[in-house]
Amino acid sequence: MAAKKHEFLVEAESFDDFGGWVLDSQFEMQMGSPYLLAHGNGIPVADATTTIRIPDAANYNLWVRAKDWVPDHHPGRFNVILDGQTLDTIFGTNGKDWGWEFGGKVKLSSGPLKLALHDLTGFCGRCDALFFSTSDTPPPDAVDEAQRSWRRRLRGLPDTPVDVGHFDVIVVGGGVPGVAAALASARLGERVALVHDRPFLGGNASPEIGLRPRGTIGRLTDEIYERRANGDLIALQLLQAEPHATIFTEHTVYAAATTKDKIVSINARDARSGREICLSASNFIDCSGKAILGVFAGAETLFGRESRDEYGESLAPLQGDKAHHGNTVFFRTRMTESPVHFPPVPWATDVSKGFSDLSGQLVKYGEENGPGPRVENGAPGPSVRRRMTTPMTHFWEYGQWLDPYTQGEHIRDHLLRAIYGTFSNVKRLEPETYANLALEWVAFVPAQGEFRRYKGDYVLTENDVRNHQRFPDAVVQNEGAFCLHIPGHKVYDFRLKDWEWDERDGKPYDIPFRCLYSANISNLMMAGKHISTTHVASSNTKFMGNGAQHAIATAAAAHLCKKYNTTPRSVCDKYLDEMRDVIGKISDTGVPVRSSHL
Repeated sequence: MAAKKHEFLVEAESFDDFGGWVLDSQFEMQMGSPYLLAHGNGIPVADATTTIRIPDAANYNLWVRAKDWVPDHHPGRFNVILDGQTLDTIFGTNGKDWGWEFGGKVKLSSGPLKLALHDLTGFCGRCDALFFSTSDTPPPDAVDEAQRSWRRRLRGLPDTPVDVGHFDVIVVGGGVPGVAAALASARLGERVALVHDRPFLGGNASPEIGLRPRGTIGRLTDEIYERRANGDLIALQLLQAEPHATIFTEHTVYAAATTKDKIVSINARDARSGREICLSASNFIDCSGKAILGVFAGAETLFGRESRDEYGESLAPLQGDKAHHGNTVFFRTRMTESPVHFPPVPWATDVSKGFSDLSGQLVKYGEENGPGPRVENGAPGPSVRRRMTTPMTHFWEYGQWLDPYTQGEHIRDHLLRAIYGTFSNVKRLEPETYANLALEWVAFVPAQGEFRRYKGDYVLTENDVRNHQRFPDAVVQNEGAFCLHIPGHKVYDFRLKDWEWDERDGKPYDIPFRCLYSANISNLMMAGKHISTTHVASSNTKFMGNGAQHAIATAAAAHLCKKYNTTPRSVCDKYLDEMRDVIGKISDTGVPVRSSHL
């Protein structure tokens, strides 16, 4: 008779104490799971620790799912420690992408076992999970439903999502637009659920990134944007005070169920526990910035840059293509009172090459585009059209030609290498001047650029914005400049080739409601940078303050959809005046209060 197989899985995100490691769940859909990241900027972080109970004494094979994120150099190395004994295998050194690395055979007694992840470098070692088995069969590695089912079984989770109820409206994405949509809906008496994949609300304004909203800034945006001393917005507190609002943070939406042309429900997964939930609603507002509900539900979308002739836009390229705005990783340096060692990083200078200009820093929450150390013989930055003269933060940008849905981790990692390499160059080229220079902070969550945009019943264009086109279904106003990031630097692929900042006449313009609902999914609306616009027009409508105005309009529309048991398109046709009245009550104004510019 064959011996009974014993096995158990320890997910890194379930550790009792993360130590200096951080939970990174932003690439779960790409690599299959949240993981712990040793983000120490060159200083090894404190051990992540946990205590588990071994069910059966036996000799176990151990596999650890890790990633060698720069295969030729292995910067993310770490050890696994079992009850104080360090295993011989150094993980993150096998030259491969995410996968299960064999850690050898270990003899374990039944009872408690202390586990630790011991970082060796401070440069982004990453651990997804540890699998112990008396079988020689390695664990499944494909990012598919079979692998997720395997994880659920070993974690004792149900195979189907838990139904958490029906809501009047579900908002996906908790950036400034998402918080505005949820808060407005709750204050209109709607039972609203906000589903957000990060631990902090605010998106690009959150303490994980730290930008301030631009565009049209109204009362609701001001209310949301108030910061605590630690940089966190008071957005969560505002929503928790609303009895009609339910908030699901650290939940990634991974599926949508549809019937004909309607979304019926969505499924979301909790980053820490792996628990999956199902939420249903009558209406959905996508504020993810990624058109993620549209991707899952089959909504019509737009992607990339339209040609100049397609809409007659002067700022569009002659030929259309799939280029889009990339992602940016923000950072901050400081001079300390004593010398600061920074190890050699050949794997980072491979990317930065000779670049030695650390300008464009995030000075503090809400204050960007700061100066930074620069070696005078460092390479020049890109040109800037239309009166932009400062070293802008977003010059650090990458991924404009890559798929933002499947290559997000690579894009983030490439930017980290560019920053570390540039920092190393500055210290190496002028060692006496910058002996005390330290990296104070480097984000591990990038400010996300451009994804797919929805196609609505109308596509807003540059000319609509520039000429202040009058629309019969205008519901809110936006303002600000066209802000186009032009990729293609000839030497440094993490720098922009050019930047177009066109303030036109500086006056607000109308947003028609037809740009705020899906052309083919009847109960789906959108707010933020993925509304129905061209690439050029979206370079202004994308501002967070502008997105909050879209959000207020969609919340008002969802309220009327429930009141009249109808669709957003029918609200546009029949109830626009009432919708404008509702918007006015939410925002105190139907026009911009003030504009915030770079």
